[in-house]
Amino acid sequence: MSEDKTGRKNPGFNAVVDWRLAARTGALLAPPGPRTSRDNAEQVVAELASASILAEMPVREVSGLLDDRPVPEARIVDRPGWIAAAADSMSVLTGTDAGKGPFAGKPAGVQAGTMLAFLSTAILGQYDPFTGEDGTLLLVAPNILGVERALGVDAGDFRLWVCLHEVTHRVQFSSAPWLAGYMRTNVDILSEVGEEPMSQMLTRLVGEVRARRSGQLADDPNSKGVVGLLRAAQAPPQREALDRLLMLGTLLEGHADHVMDAVGPTVVPSVAHIRAAFDRRRQKPSNPIQRVLRALLGVDAKVAQYVRGKKFVDAVVERVGVTEFNTIWTNADTLPRLDEIDSPQRWIDRVL
Repeated sequence: MSEDKTGRKNPGFNAVVDWRLAARTGALLAPPGPRTSRDNAEQVVAELASASILAEMPVREVSGLLDDRPVPEARIVDRPGWIAAAADSMSVLTGTDAGKGPFAGKPAGVQAGTMLAFLSTAILGQYDPFTGEDGTLLLVAPNILGVERALGVDAGDFRLWVCLHEVTHRVQFSSAPWLAGYMRTNVDILSEVGEEPMSQMLTRLVGEVRARRSGQLADDPNSKGVVGLLRAAQAPPQREALDRLLMLGTLLEGHADHVMDAVGPTVVPSVAHIRAAFDRRRQKPSNPIQRVLRALLGVDAKVAQYVRGKKFVDAVVERVGVTEFNTIWTNADTLPRLDEIDSPQRWIDRVL
């Protein structure tokens, strides 16, 4: 395995994805956002920029996470803007070169761009710890506008509520700087190309399919759907890295959901109404094509992350308080394990 200019080992797939082509493809395929006037669009952008700043103090107070890092301004983007930022982040995370030759990385770049185009319609915001000196906070204005209209909720409250979630992610990484390196290390492991015989991978996949048919799978969202098949296809080191990333994602998303609701009506007056409406929307069945795409891209698994993670954080905070809960950000050993995310007391007994 080669090394890039920073000395990091290049993961196996950095030579087969042209992320610049992915960005161009995604921007071309992304459907337009909801129709609105120029004046209203400018107002949405201005209010989101303001809300991202207003969210900082409530997040700090509720989470108890403090640091002296500067607060970067949020980038308010449209769908093509999010696609470009996501492709840039993946390029940084997995290696910047698509390989040599006129066709290097082109097929995978088109495929990645197609997936980004679909995801660009669902992402409300995102904190990217891998780009920019202090990370990049993105808010996707057309998607936020579309969801607030669909839910029929107070626009100002909803925009601040979304910002609370994304600012929480920024605070998580700024308060625990080791998190970015931990993610990068596990992505590197996950994407390494090994020399395992194809027969071994096929044997695992066949075993996974048989276990599903016989009902032997554990009641774990990460063991089902495409994510479960991906786990089954991985050799043990890669599967362990994937599990660590899944558990970290579950914690980060659940903690952000906990914070955005815990701020209460003094900050977001209609928070209870927004949460109820938003959860109903999450559970609303999509059309058949959307259901297939959501499964293929792991969107439903991500929704499950929010639910499982929030239950874990809610339970731990209720039992031991915010200060003790924040021990979780100490290092990799204090993160929840696979058998603890649905059994918070196990984490409490092991760590506290």
